[in-house]
Amino acid sequence: MTGLSAGTDGGRIPVVPGFARCSGGGSRAESGAGSGGGAGDWGGAAKAEGKALRRIVPRSAHATLDLDAGRPDAVRAVEESSRGRIPELTPIRVGRMAATPFAFLRGAAGLMAHDLARTPMTRILAQICGDAHAANFGLYGDARGGLVIDLNDFDETVHGPWEWDLKRLAASLVLAGRETGADEDTCRRAAWDAAGAYRRTMRLLARLPVLDAWNAIADEALVSHTDAHDLLGTLERVAEKARHNTSGRFAARSTEATEDGGRRFVDAPPVLRRVPDAEAAMVAAALEEYLTTLPEDRLPLLARYAVHDVAFRVVGTGSVGTRSYVVLLLDHRGEPLVLQVKEARPSALVPHLAAAGFEVPKAVHEGRRVVLGQKRMQVVSDILLGWTTVDGRPFQVRQFRNRKGSVDATALAADQVDDYARMTGALLARAHAHSADPRRVAGYCGKNEELDEAVAAFAVAYADRTEADHAELVAAVRAGRVAAEPGV
Repeated sequence: MTGLSAGTDGGRIPVVPGFARCSGGGSRAESGAGSGGGAGDWGGAAKAEGKALRRIVPRSAHATLDLDAGRPDAVRAVEESSRGRIPELTPIRVGRMAATPFAFLRGAAGLMAHDLARTPMTRILAQICGDAHAANFGLYGDARGGLVIDLNDFDETVHGPWEWDLKRLAASLVLAGRETGADEDTCRRAAWDAAGAYRRTMRLLARLPVLDAWNAIADEALVSHTDAHDLLGTLERVAEKARHNTSGRFAARSTEATEDGGRRFVDAPPVLRRVPDAEAAMVAAALEEYLTTLPEDRLPLLARYAVHDVAFRVVGTGSVGTRSYVVLLLDHRGEPLVLQVKEARPSALVPHLAAAGFEVPKAVHEGRRVVLGQKRMQVVSDILLGWTTVDGRPFQVRQFRNRKGSVDATALAADQVDDYARMTGALLARAHAHSADPRRVAGYCGKNEELDEAVAAFAVAYADRTEADHAELVAAVRAGRVAAEPGV
């Protein structure tokens, strides 16, 4: 085996590309396996590297928010992010963003990335969500019918600074708390709790054997770990609703029987509309490429379904205006499976990562970027995730309504906001730990609350800025400068 053969010097094995370097007795500590030196040795060299970064980027520096003179105003930011979208859908997107400051933040990932590119960074990179706000966590079904809670939106995913996700989450929690009517101390505490849960979870993962940390699944144990017991009732209600949120239920409401015994979608404008035959055929034909992106063991499953119809469906706040289709498949019993074929635009973070001095390789295929990024961050992913190309544009493909459910962070009771913050902070740490060494991040974050305080201060300041941005957009809508269609 070329390159893998053991040396003759005492059975020494050379470095194998793709594996960590083995350096005698120190390798056990570096691998997180416990070197016999007690709990203090859990991090080895990686932990020391993280701690050393505190001298370069003090944890207190993360409170900094310096908005540069070239920052786009709210209207310009919305207009820039609308480029390339379907023009007639843009007013729907603007209307949704104008609804509340939290909704504005949801649609302004690029604007926040502009601001984050000018904040202090450790330059430890991870696969980040890129849009880790409080509404992008939720329940979904695994392959065996169970429910998992995790990050569930990856349109902006990219390799980037872990701090950007954490700060976006923290700021969104302040805005969500304000929308619930919680007092300012509670809102700030939510951001503080999210950062604290992130830090503590990263330390926990750093101590675990590597496989245990890698396979850590968010379940009831997570609620216990984050002391989110007040949230249990809400999660149970969301889970019960999610179990019924299936392709079958969607198809029952959104399709009608045809004379030949099949089914077809029914127009429900502006959210759902049938498409011309040529467009439907083009989308259906693109599924052939999609099949090549799936593991081979998935192909017999999909071979037992036939494609019956295609419709266009408007999607969530940040994605409104992108091209998105639902494809109706039926099995031999007429039972439906619905796939979503959703346009994958370049991540809104890319130009701002470049501005911050990071090298950003051009994506081979934006749908592939989204799918691989999702798989890198989740422990359990949709078994039918893939990508394709429709009319020269990249798309991602996934199951639609795969028992998805979410907690509305803006509708939580005030005493639940901090529980939700701790839970999402822990989930974010687990997701980052798949690509960033948790020992290094934990070494930087440390034991005390210095990082928590800084992130909370940033979150409050950024929430204030977002409220001002939202007010600018609302004023522009009222003045007729920007078209908006509210309530859709």
